[in-house]
Amino acid sequence: MIKATYHKYILHFKVPSGTSRGILKTKETWFLHLNKDGKFGIGECGLFRGLSIDDRPDYEDKLKWVCNNIGIGLERLLEKTYDFPSIQIGIEQAFLSLQSSFPFKLFASDFTESNKGLAINGLIWMGDRQFMKDQIKDRIAQGFHCIKMKIGAINFQSEIELLASIRKEFSIKDIELRVDANGAFQSSEALDKLKILSSYDIHSIEQPIKQGQIEEMALLCEQSPLPIALDEELIGVFDVTKKKELLQIINPQYIILKPSLIGGFKGSLEWIDLANDSGIEWWVTSALESNVGLNAIAQWTATLKSSMPQGLGTGSLFTNNFDCPLKVNNGMLHYEKNKNWNFNLI
Repeated sequence: MIKATYHKYILHFKVPSGTSRGILKTKETWFLHLNKDGKFGIGECGLFRGLSIDDRPDYEDKLKWVCNNIGIGLERLLEKTYDFPSIQIGIEQAFLSLQSSFPFKLFASDFTESNKGLAINGLIWMGDRQFMKDQIKDRIAQGFHCIKMKIGAINFQSEIELLASIRKEFSIKDIELRVDANGAFQSSEALDKLKILSSYDIHSIEQPIKQGQIEEMALLCEQSPLPIALDEELIGVFDVTKKKELLQIINPQYIILKPSLIGGFKGSLEWIDLANDSGIEWWVTSALESNVGLNAIAQWTATLKSSMPQGLGTGSLFTNNFDCPLKVNNGMLHYEKNKNWNFNLI
């Protein structure tokens, strides 16, 4: 018989991190623990307050329900938690972990077995111009060839000047530039801003306007000289038919898959299949999970064999994260299989 428990854990940022939703100092997360005949399983329920569709007052009640009903099995649990995507991925991880010979080895690939790296983007957090410029220099010095810059928090002209200064020094052959507006643009001004951004050889822009403006987003994707990637737009869309309808109406150039926010690995694979059918490209992004969740998402991403740089975190943002085999070198995420974990909640 499987026994299940859960624990809440607060991650603390080393440096308060700016987004279009404000300054982040802490990140709440939850761990689901399974125990069967002396074997352990662990999964992270990466709740993201203010962004997750399951940021609800009954969140902990649902975790209790999962623990009390763990015996109904993986598939039934996923069915019963369809509107709690961060719990779904925690369940998926925990069952995979329980079945594994090692709790943190969930998916076998060249990434876990042969130290083959995953290309990732270097993330630039919002802040004043000098702070962002310093981060960009650091990421380039660290060997990143793809940089993702969050925009929409400071003056747009200042952001354009920053992008211009990057392109003056580094061409499109040197650095792939992605920008993420997190829905910061007004729909009435978005197209004009996208036209301005397009002159700086930008790879793509994530979520230029707020989610839920389906017709406006569809028009933008049709008219924009800059490729658009849907991000928040995917959150809260659970039904496969509705997923297909959304992609058909908006017809974006890319979609961004955050498994903790869109239904775990199973929900993400539904989006991937639909995107592939429609000729829409995609990449995977983590959502400020601890190294437990990041490890699982990175291993799963490696099995997809995408050649695009992924939006996977580096695990270095928090003061109280867990030592793990993940390491970044020259813009690549590696799994050092001989390195031990330090996880003290089991």
